[in-house]
Amino acid sequence: MDYDILDSSLAEKGHLRIEWAASRMPVLAAIRERFETELPLAGVRIGACMHVTTETANLMTTLIAGGAEVALCASNPLSTQDDVAAALVDIGIPTYAVRGEDAETFYAHINAVLDTQPHLVFDDGADMTMVLHKERVEQEVVGGMEETTTGVIRLKAMEADDVLRYPIVAVNDSDTKHLFDNRHGTGQSSLDGILRASNILFAGKRVVVAGFGDCGWGLATRAQGLGADVIVTEIDPIRGVAAAMEGHRVMSGAEAA
Repeated sequence: MDYDILDSSLAEKGHLRIEWAASRMPVLAAIRERFETELPLAGVRIGACMHVTTETANLMTTLIAGGAEVALCASNPLSTQDDVAAALVDIGIPTYAVRGEDAETFYAHINAVLDTQPHLVFDDGADMTMVLHKERVEQEVVGGMEETTTGVIRLKAMEADDVLRYPIVAVNDSDTKHLFDNRHGTGQSSLDGILRASNILFAGKRVVVAGFGDCGWGLATRAQGLGADVIVTEIDPIRGVAAAMEGHRVMSGAEAA
């Protein structure tokens, strides 16, 4: 089995963290249990370019439980968890991911996954899809999936130009993605990142949130909950009213500055 990871000795730590994450993912566990019986993906090869994290690891094992053959590379070198990559290789999943890898390695890893001749492509940012449309135009793919706003924007532009070669499901457009991932997940993780980097006290701070979409909504709500004075800048009047009704001050970017 081919793979490219940082250190195979990290596998034990990765297994423990993947197991812990699995205990917090009951919906995926229920799907895995059904997949093990029904095998809906038997004979299907899947190439995935996604964040190599504990959550993705559990998705990969669920796909395998459904009968799929899976190969994985990193969609973002800065989010790669090297212990998780080692654990995935340890259980037999071809994984190409090294935290901090350079651009040349990044695209080499994408091509390594595409060399497995996947029927389906799971993408996060449309980088693998772009390689298929620019460099590997003869390679046959049945369909794909995209899970980020950035990727969906790129793909909709390709659809408008009539150059999209196969159907792609825009997972990013689902209600559960917007509500649970964006509003609640990004709202919390953004503040978590700031706190880890700066160790500041939010109470009494003035926080400006640019835009009151689902991510901005979640961030503003959590900053407010920590005692911050939250200002929202927004060009959409309806979103601006929504922010005001949530108790935030709303103004233009120039006024906020």
